[in-house]
Amino acid sequence: MQLLLEKIKNESIVVSEQILRVDSFLNHIIDPEVMVEIGREFAQRFRGAQINKVLTVEASGIAVGLTTAMALDVPLLFAKKRKPTTLDQQCYQSHIYSFTKNESVDIFVAKEYLTASDRVLIVDDFLARGEALKGLANLVEQAGAHLVGVGIVIEKAFQGGGKLLRESGVRIESLIKVNSLEGGKLHFE
Repeated sequence: MQLLLEKIKNESIVVSEQILRVDSFLNHIIDPEVMVEIGREFAQRFRGAQINKVLTVEASGIAVGLTTAMALDVPLLFAKKRKPTTLDQQCYQSHIYSFTKNESVDIFVAKEYLTASDRVLIVDDFLARGEALKGLANLVEQAGAHLVGVGIVIEKAFQGGGKLLRESGVRIESLIKVNSLEGGKLHFE
């Protein structure tokens, strides 16, 4: 993932020792070439896992999820952060906290779109403390589906979420791991 690494090195902004901005190519403006490469890489890493659904959370996970689902030739399902009126009581619900946005939200997925027969790959743009992933994994668990693994574009390893999830038995494939943002600089694993 040399293309992704170069984008991060050249275009990201270290906001603080906890926050890395990559909105110029990943989660505000989207570089299609980078996104397609990300999808192909996740498909390659999880080849043979018999995935039949990719799951993410709106909104910044959708582009990563779409290109991954396209590369795997499976549907993309995204958890909604607000329960629309069109989604009746037949849904799974989980709670997540975003440290970046400093807010708690409930996420929802219709039961008809996530079932016990599904083999699910969760993808997202960032992994920090693991709150979003825990919420998404909880939705998979509620459905009785099988969590094949998790694909993360950028893992902030120093925030510990990946370590905790791996220790609980979750397979996580991170394309880029950042060990620190100390001194306003990126330190990669």
